[in-house]
Amino acid sequence: MELTVKQRQFLDYLTERMADDERIPTLRQAATDLGVSHTAVAQLMNQLEKKGVLERDGHYSRTIRLYPERERSRRSGRSRELPVVGQITAGLPMYAQQEWEGTLVVDATIFPGSNLFCLRIKGDSMKDAGIFHGDFVVCEPRQYAENGEIVAVLIQGEDATVKRFFHYSDHIELQPANDDYSVICYPLSDVLVQGKVVGVIRGKHVEFDGGQR
Repeated sequence: MELTVKQRQFLDYLTERMADDERIPTLRQAATDLGVSHTAVAQLMNQLEKKGVLERDGHYSRTIRLYPERERSRRSGRSRELPVVGQITAGLPMYAQQEWEGTLVVDATIFPGSNLFCLRIKGDSMKDAGIFHGDFVVCEPRQYAENGEIVAVLIQGEDATVKRFFHYSDHIELQPANDDYSVICYPLSDVLVQGKVVGVIRGKHVEFDGGQR
């Protein structure tokens, strides 16, 4: 996912133009400035968008956000890839998939732990904790949890969910962070902690390689 020389030059050009003019240049202006065709500019836009350093509100929109720090992270060796392990449900539990869905590129200085993994959230039962539908949670592998921690758990060996964890003498309580959902109680033997949530990444602000591993 490294940028090519042309892609990096185009990103530098966009960054400079937006710093000077506070807006993205038109395709015609960019083509004139760079001495290339409109088609070449459009292709470079698409390539940067796919690599996660540029985001457009729509295919033909001039509302564009740049994330050049992601490329700087790669070049400085600060980035790392974390496996995305299936899909986790924050709502009704779903079957816990074992295969990787792909990998997520993150800043290694923010997420330095060993053996971290990511889960994609489906549902809104944890929205009041800042975890929304489509987000990725970064988890530290754990088989235990302190009361009040947000964890990924496996229920009855096959269903998985993200909830706030509470341990009592005769049961486990899993609390949502959304008043529309009820607290769920399980026998001690039915709940296996898989990991503690140590970070959340907004779903549309990630670089996600969906290839199968």
